[in-house]
Amino acid sequence: MKAVFVEDAYEVIVKEVELPHIADKDVLIKVKVAGICGSDIHTYKGLHLFRKPPVIIGHELAGEVVKVGDGVSKFQVGDRVTVEPQVGCGNCEACLTGNVNYCAHRGAPGLNGWYGTMAEYFATPEHTVFKLPDTMTYDQGVLVEPFAVGVHAVRKADIQLGDKVAILGAGPIGLLALAAAKAAGATTVLVTDIMDYALEGAVKMGATHTLNTLNKQDWIVEAKDTVGGDFDKVLIAAGVPGIIDQAISLLRKGGRCVTIAMFHGTQTFDIVNLQQGEKEIVGCMTYTREDTIAAIELINAGHVAEDVIITHKLSYEEAARGFRLVDKKEESSLKVLVEF
Repeated sequence: MKAVFVEDAYEVIVKEVELPHIADKDVLIKVKVAGICGSDIHTYKGLHLFRKPPVIIGHELAGEVVKVGDGVSKFQVGDRVTVEPQVGCGNCEACLTGNVNYCAHRGAPGLNGWYGTMAEYFATPEHTVFKLPDTMTYDQGVLVEPFAVGVHAVRKADIQLGDKVAILGAGPIGLLALAAAKAAGATTVLVTDIMDYALEGAVKMGATHTLNTLNKQDWIVEAKDTVGGDFDKVLIAAGVPGIIDQAISLLRKGGRCVTIAMFHGTQTFDIVNLQQGEKEIVGCMTYTREDTIAAIELINAGHVAEDVIITHKLSYEEAARGFRLVDKKEESSLKVLVEF
């Protein structure tokens, strides 16, 4: 089968590989569409914390079941599905309490021989697979995984009805976190970015305010003036230097910020502002099964404008171009899908 490899930093190629083997409780999926995620770009740049080239890239997909192991009971050939692409050891406290994302032995596509999703076929354990409602398209299905990230972040932030929220970063994850925040009841949502086209997408997704922070030294003040005060919650969807301190400065006393973005290097912040205001910084790592189920339900209910998020659909043969589009933010790209 054909598979998309990040062969080395900034080098994406298509290679022929053997079909993945399925075990007794595995499902084989014919991939219809796979998404390029921001964390895939970290791998593309050679910066990912644990997913290193050469690797079959990808962890977002939607497709059709074409084969099941003898021990599979919940799926059959022809089912339209998506996947929660993570597995735990199944025995530790984290796994037993539904927090596979905490598991010290957590596995993911592209690690330890598990093929990534950007291939003609993808094999995965039955318990990671979710049926798509009949009314959902494959394009909507491929957004389930990144939307689950946004749902999880909103839950970690404890966004409530009437909250005033700032989302820093209007890439696909920031926009999907925006959709989740709106669904949770946030009534005032300001989204920041340095790209006007991304902020235009935020408005279409329901942001009440946007702010381009490019070359602005005093944007914190402007953000607060725009919404009439401090923010209850801040979601950080851009891992740029100084952004933790900026998020804390946006918060009211007792407010909470959640880190969604993948960071590299050290972040510093004003500990006095954090402590005296009893503000909180909360880490956020992937999602749980509960988040994935909620993501499917919310997408199916119309909470995500996929035509805003998905800006490009390319053949797998054009995957290298897709990675360049996302990395360089060319052609007003947000979510780029690769089709098989």
